This record gives sequence, C-alpha cells and structure tokens, in this order.
Amino acid sequence: MTGVLAGKIAVVTGGGTGIGKAIAEAFAREGGEVVIAGRRSEVIEDVASSISGMAVAADLSVEADVLRLFEACDRAHGRLDILVNNAGVTGPVAAIEDIEIGDFDETLAINTRGVLLCTKYAVPLLKRQGGSVINMSSLMGWRGYPMRSAYCASKFAVMGITQAAAHEVGQFGIRVNALCPGAVHGELMVRVVAARARAEGRSEEDIVKTSYTDVAALRKWVEPEEVAAVAVFLASDAASAVTGEFIKTDAGRL
Repeated sequence: MTGVLAGKIAVVTGGGTGIGKAIAEAFAREGGEVVIAGRRSEVIEDVASSISGMAVAADLSVEADVLRLFEACDRAHGRLDILVNNAGVTGPVAAIEDIEIGDFDETLAINTRGVLLCTKYAVPLLKRQGGSVINMSSLMGWRGYPMRSAYCASKFAVMGITQAAAHEVGQFGIRVNALCPGAVHGELMVRVVAARARAEGRSEEDIVKTSYTDVAALRKWVEPEEVAAVAVFLASDAASAVTGEFIKTDAGRL
C-alpha cells in the first residue's frame, strides 16, 4: 500500500457487501477515512468497525436520509473528498411484458435517484477543496441485455448523470467518473444467475459459461477487489485529469 488516499474522507454507499465493501476496505488500506452508508445497520457497522470507519444507516432513495448522511459526515470530519455511489439492486429479471411496475420503480429509485441525491448533497462539501465522485454503472449501462430492462434503464441513466455532472462541477476541481463492472463474483451475481436459470429454464452452470465467463477475454469472473483497485485510482491524484469517463472493469467481455 502506498497511502495515496492519506487524509482523504470518503463516503461509500452500499459499503456493507460486495464491491462496496471491497472499495471501503481498499480506501482504508490506502490511508483514507471511510463513512459507509447502507440500509442494514448491522452489516455496515461490521465493516466500519473492521476498518476504523463510520457507519450511517440510510435509504439512499429517501432525500431526508441522504441529507442526514452528509450532515453526519460533515460533523464528524468537516470535509468530504470522495463519494462512491455504489448502492444498488439487481431489479427484476424478467421479460418486459412480465415486469411489475413497482419493481421497475424501486430499481430506478435506488440505482438512479440514489446516485442523483447523493451527488446533490455531496457537491457542496466537495466544492470546498475539490474531489472525486465515482458512480457505479455497469456493462448494462453501455448496452441493453435481455430480461434486464429495468436494471439497464437505471444504469444508462447513471452514465448520463455522470457526464452531465462532470461538466457542471469540473470548474470546482470535482471529477465525476463511472465504473462499469462486468459480471462480478459474489452474492449479487449468484441471485441473478439463479433468477435467470428459473426464467429461462436453463442450468446455472450453462448460464455462467455462456453469458459470463466464456465470453470474457480473460475467461473469468471479475473479483470485487479488482473493481476496488480501479476505484482507488479514480479517487487518487493519479487520476487528476480524468473526468466524465466510463471505465469498464469486465475482464474483456465481448
């Protein structure tokens, strides 16, 4: 570790599991102090305790909760340098004619509205000294995939927010970029594969091989720690000229 985030304060949403947990841990190893936000108190508190961070329970689709999150960060640290908008849900895995509109609305509320709200309340703190916003999009923010129209819609929207915000706040020394992971190994993908297997009448093994690992140039899943390493780069001064970008971390999925 090189301490490239020493003295930096970061908010990581959805930091209790998966990619968010890996990012929070990577930031802490690089010297950053991390505020972890999420809906499940016990989960985020466990991670925060392990990295000497701070946990704030919040539903990122609720504006009052988001405001409370950034007020808590400001009270505790007096600054904010990095925001990682990672909180998200998989949404329904279903043909478009079968989607329940309530499930679609929930997907956009968390994956898209949450990104917008967190960025809205982070920017006034970031303006004080500049910093980095990292939005979690997806390969499904680049192109649509069958059975995933709600998730695709939410992640395409994150790409638009990223570019728009980058042009708005660049003058204040704030960089805004999007990470676009492919199939990341972990509990979220386990749920997606299981849902696809049920919906498509195929085995989970077949879906993994034909849709995820065998179509990747590196013939592998992406690990959460590999996404976290790119997040460290985007959060650090090494990326001082990088903004408005969409960076794939997908093992070369074609």
